[in-house]
Formats: sequence, structure tokens, C-alpha cells
Amino acid sequence: MVGPLTSDWEWNSGQESELVGSMKNILNPLRGIGMPAHNGLADGEISADASLVISLLQHCPAHEPTPLVDCPKLAAQIGITSLHMKDERQRMGLGSFKALGAAFSIAKAAHKKIGDGIVDPTVAKTALKGTVFVTSSAGNHGLSVAAGANIFGAKAVIFLSVHVPTNFADRLRAMGAQVEISGDDYEASMAAAMEAAKANGWTLLSDSTWVEDTTGRDIMEGYLALCEEMISQYGDAPSHMFLQAGVGGLASAATVAARKMWGNKPHITVVEPTAAPALQASIEQKTPALTSGPPSNMGRLDCKEPSHLALKALARDADAFLTLDDEFVAAEICQLKAYGLETSPSGGAGFAATVAMAKELGPDARVLVILSEGAADD
Repeated sequence: MVGPLTSDWEWNSGQESELVGSMKNILNPLRGIGMPAHNGLADGEISADASLVISLLQHCPAHEPTPLVDCPKLAAQIGITSLHMKDERQRMGLGSFKALGAAFSIAKAAHKKIGDGIVDPTVAKTALKGTVFVTSSAGNHGLSVAAGANIFGAKAVIFLSVHVPTNFADRLRAMGAQVEISGDDYEASMAAAMEAAKANGWTLLSDSTWVEDTTGRDIMEGYLALCEEMISQYGDAPSHMFLQAGVGGLASAATVAARKMWGNKPHITVVEPTAAPALQASIEQKTPALTSGPPSNMGRLDCKEPSHLALKALARDADAFLTLDDEFVAAEICQLKAYGLETSPSGGAGFAATVAMAKELGPDARVLVILSEGAADD
């Protein structure tokens, strides 16, 4: 049954709240300021301008808006005024918001090469012939890279860690991608992808950013299409947003878009697994943090190191950072199936955070979350 978390809260000087267990919520001390200068972060910023994203995605045959779902019964059970979910489970037929990122990045590369020829499918389908895109993925980003490569005649090579479910590898192969299994976690498989890119002259298409490579900015900015839809569909600002994060790409895109349209009105909380608190730890340390922990059942959020550009945006614009236990998230998302909103722990972490924070939200809260993927074996 969906309801407020039963554990008692322990408050610490008004700055940090901790739930019984290892769940932890901190207010962002860098809000409105951002990360300190000269702290090892990559240069650059995430744009809030979605115009190019929307223009290029119009040429992707499977692209169309996804629904914003009003959930009045769930809101009543949780004890808040309203709950809306941006439902990404059918995005481009790939089952996740991740479809937008690589689709935009690859379409942008094709547009740079053939210009307006991108509007002609017969021209577009060979625009990137001979190009090989390589990446690491926990599953969904890889599907997006494979799909985008197919549209424009490129090849995709996807590195997966040993913990990524075999069904994701099978789906990638069915889409024509070459799959390589390497490393015990996302960071290790990304290192292998980077080595392969250097050795073979392939184009690295990461969904993260760091000092040596910020090409992942295009991936993150691709998510702005989702955010523009969501903001238009919602209308007036919500009181709260709970945004799940791995390296932070979706959370940062949604945050910069929300601040552009709604200013300071929504209280924005970034949600991570307790086993992978890369963003929360980085905020506490005021520098990019490399964290460690066991594998999380929130597999797509199980990233031990943040995207630098995402961290910069969230340090400036997010209000709080919350970590949730695997068991709590898994238990709470089970309730969504009865409402036709079945998802994975990764996809429903924002919803689970709403339940976890119900006492603090109060009855007047109007909450907006993203159901980022369909049901899957995380």
C-alpha cells in the first residue's frame, strides 16, 4: 500500500535529515552559487535552449511527445494535493527517456555533415556511413545509440558491465549493435569504451562528461525535448520535483529547464541510490567525488562518479539531494502496477522519493516526477 514512510525522521541542524537505515537527505549549501572555481571540473555549461533539439528530433521517425499522467488517487494515498508523472516508458519505442539523448547527438552529427539533406530519409540513411559510435551503458543509453546509428547508417559498439542484465545485451544485438562485456561497473566499462575509441578511431558517445571529454553535453541537451514537453503539459509550476539521477544528465536537464520557465518556485530534489551517492557526495565535498558501494537494484542509477557538467548545473540549481535504499524503492514502486504505471526501481525512484518525503511535503504539495523507463530487470 502506498503511504508515508513509517520510519521516524532525525533532523540535524536544519541542514540534513536522515531516515532510519542509510537513507539521507541534505539541503544544497551551494544553491544559487554553484561549485567553487578551480576544483577539477570540466569547462562548459548545459544549455537551457531546446530549439535545436526539437528541430532535429522532428526528423527522427519515431519521435513524438509522451504523456503527462495525473495521478489523483496516488496523491490522495500519499497525502498531497497532486502528483503528476511524465511517462517515458514508450519514448520512441525504446522504453526510456534515454532515446532522446543519443538520437539528438547523432542527428546533430548528421546535420553537420549533410545539412538540410537530413529531411530526406534516402539521404539521411547513409549520412554517417563508415562512422562507428562507441559507448558504455547500463542498457537504455546503448539502445538509443544503436537506434540513432541505424537511422543514419552508422555502426554502434556498446560496452556493458558484467552486471547489466542479459536481456539488454540481447536487445542491443537485435538492433545490430556490437556488444562488448567489460568491467564490474559502469565506470570500468566506460574506461574500456574510451580505450576502444582511441585504439580504433571511433567516436565516443558518452552520456557523461569529465575534464577530458564533454561531448556528452549533446546527450544531456537531448533530454531538453522531454523537459519542454513536460513544462508545457504541466502549466503552472509544481511545488516540488523529485528527479532520479545516475551521472545526473536527466536531472540536470530537467532542473535547468524548470529554472528557466518556473524560476525558484519548485523545490527540486535529486534522488540517488544509497549505494551510489555520487552527486550528493560531490555536493558535500564541493568537488567531483568518486564513490564506492555494492551494486544497486536501481541499475540505471548505479553510477559512482558524476557527470561534471551535470554536477555544475545541479550544484547551482537543485535544492536538495536524497539517497534511498534499494529495498524501500523496490517496495514502493510495486504499487504503481495497479495504476497501469509499472516501472523499474530506476524508473520509479522519483516516485519513491515522494513517498519517502510525504511527511515533509505536507497536504498542499503539488509534485512532479518522471517515470523514466518501463519495467525491467535492473
